[in-house]
Amino acid sequence: MSHTAHIPSHRKPRRSAPTTALRAGVAGGVLSTIAVAGAAGPAQAEPVTRTIEMPTITDGLSTAVAASAQATQQVAQDLRTQAQQNEAAASAAKAAKKAKAEAVRKAEAKKKAEAAAKAKAEAALRASRTQARTTLSAPTGGSPASTSVASSSSSSSSSSSATGSAASVVSFVKAQVGDAYVSGGTGPNSWDCSGLVQAAFRTVGVDLPRISQAQSTAGTQVSLSNLQPGDILYWGGAGSAYHVAVYVGGGEFVGAQNSSTGVVQRSLSYDPPSGAVRVL
Repeated sequence: MSHTAHIPSHRKPRRSAPTTALRAGVAGGVLSTIAVAGAAGPAQAEPVTRTIEMPTITDGLSTAVAASAQATQQVAQDLRTQAQQNEAAASAAKAAKKAKAEAVRKAEAKKKAEAAAKAKAEAALRASRTQARTTLSAPTGGSPASTSVASSSSSSSSSSSATGSAASVVSFVKAQVGDAYVSGGTGPNSWDCSGLVQAAFRTVGVDLPRISQAQSTAGTQVSLSNLQPGDILYWGGAGSAYHVAVYVGGGEFVGAQNSSTGVVQRSLSYDPPSGAVRVL
């Protein structure tokens, strides 16, 4: 035995061939991969382009948009129409208000004018009656007492001389005593003053005017101191008389006085007339 047999060897143990071959293969593969990567390293990747397709507007959507636009136009037109109608209504209301105010003003003016005319007529009536009474009470060539006696005597004598047509007129008006007074009345049961006188003379064929103003000038003017039955008495001026009646003799007359008394027979002193006319 060698003297170095028990001394361990410092050589590396030999590896088996399969293990060495496996490692060489792995190393070769790694080097190949690195070589390939190095050769391809400088090249850059191409950018990826993606196309996005936008949806197209279909026919149905176009129709809806058109309908919406039409509806908007219609609403605008309706608003304009409503505004015009409101303006027209406001103008009409303003015109109506102005017309009403003008009508009220005219009505008030007319009412005032009528009131003034009525007051003037009443004043004229009072003045006429006062004048008539003054004329009748004034002396005419003798004392008031003698004048009154003469008048009464004349009236008494004339009352008994009513004949013919005059008597018919007197009989007619006396027959209406108690009837109602109605303005514009011409009988047979209601009268105004001139309607009664006209109807009385119509019974004897005399056609008198309808109103008192014309009747006060329809015949011959006679003195109140020389009255005869059938004479027409009037109150106010000749041609402007406001009341008429028929003298029936005995110092009395019959006339349609007013709505309170109706047709009455009264003494001349009850309401002295202004004058008289003789038709018959």
